[in-house]
Amino acid sequence: MDEIVIETKNLTKVFGDQKSVSGLNLHVQRGHIYGLLGRNGAGKTTTMRMLLGLISPTAGNAYVFGKDVAQKARNILPRIGSLIESPGFYPNLTGTENLEIFADLRGVTRKDAVQYAMGVVGLSYKDKKLFSKYSLGMKQRLAIANAILYDPELMILDEPVNGLDPDGLIFTCRCRKP
Repeated sequence: MDEIVIETKNLTKVFGDQKSVSGLNLHVQRGHIYGLLGRNGAGKTTTMRMLLGLISPTAGNAYVFGKDVAQKARNILPRIGSLIESPGFYPNLTGTENLEIFADLRGVTRKDAVQYAMGVVGLSYKDKKLFSKYSLGMKQRLAIANAILYDPELMILDEPVNGLDPDGLIFTCRCRKP
């Protein structure tokens, strides 16, 4: 049987009188791609935020790599690449400079990690263009590059194709072996 990397048990989130996520039970196996589909306001982003420990569930539990996110987020998060909502980059720096900062913060040891990640998403390495001058699609590509920068075991991406043109939807990427 395949290893379960994400599991939720009756995961629920309530904001005031609004139930955003109601009794969600998920089982995502290692090596599989799982998509959350639904209308705006269906709780997709809220679910991902709970899986990353960014917000606490009102009820139920979320487990990643078999560990309860509420109790072990510090051990879990370094193994996850994520993109939730708008990426936070320095507007006065280039894409390369932004990723170099994130690589340093995460302790990335691979010397060509920034160049590799930018190449995967089709951005020029060492380009002089500032992030503030990037198109929406370029900003999204840089956010995805940031998510893969340190070769995570698991990717959690919220609307990763927002702003990408059809050519931008296809990336070839070395995936971690299960």
